Amino acid sequence: MKALAINPCVIIPVYNHPSKIWAVVDAIRQKGLPCVLVDDGSEPNCAAVLVNISHSDDAVYLLRMDENRGKGAAVCKGLKYAHDLGFSHALQVDADGQHDLTDIPKFLTEAAAAPQAVVSGCRRYQDMPPSRRSGRKLTDFWVCVNTVSKSIKDSMCGYRLYPLAETLVLLNRKRIGARMDFDTDILVRLYWQGLDVINIETNIRYQDDIPSHFDIVQDNVRITWMHTRLFFGMLPRFFSLWLRKAPNKRT
Repeated sequence: MKALAINPCVIIPVYNHPSKIWAVVDAIRQKGLPCVLVDDGSEPNCAAVLVNISHSDDAVYLLRMDENRGKGAAVCKGLKYAHDLGFSHALQVDADGQHDLTDIPKFLTEAAAAPQAVVSGCRRYQDMPPSRRSGRKLTDFWVCVNTVSKSIKDSMCGYRLYPLAETLVLLNRKRIGARMDFDTDILVRLYWQGLDVINIETNIRYQDDIPSHFDIVQDNVRITWMHTRLFFGMLPRFFSLWLRKAPNKRT
């Protein structure tokens, strides 16, 4: 891979994906990127797999959560750890193999060109299962409202690259949603903080053998409450957001 002006790593929150994680880490390491695995209270068989992976490669770091605290909590722990290790950027990748890791060079190229921006994956609507489209459309609407813009194309995609110094400013002063509300919550708040969002199209592999950890009742309640908090947080920012010039138009 071409040398970059940034120093990136990959963060992978893991909760019970023992059959997928080896291949995900291997694909990332083949691209020369270090990995931070965050075990979010996985069952013993998955935990053992993660230990074996970390022992097999000095560029794979393993963090353990004492209990399942949610994807968002795991990613935030990984972001802080990556920053402490001296990395400048962290690419968030799911452990279940859904993300198309051949797109990693696109994320890195965009980040090298705009190192203070968030580079966010954007899924094509036509590629999504119908059951997921309605939820995304509703969230897309509220994200437009809460940012007073169309700068964020897909806030629910968990395939994105963060500039760590700027992200840690947010994490050190604000508690972010810990579970399925995380991806949207942190991206909107980073936009409020003044970071640009660069959207790049990416493929997501929806597979029947990938278990979903989405709790249809509790997670929908969390997401609804998140949109409510963001709406009332947007109100005092409305005019500054409205006056914000030159929104990023890349998709």
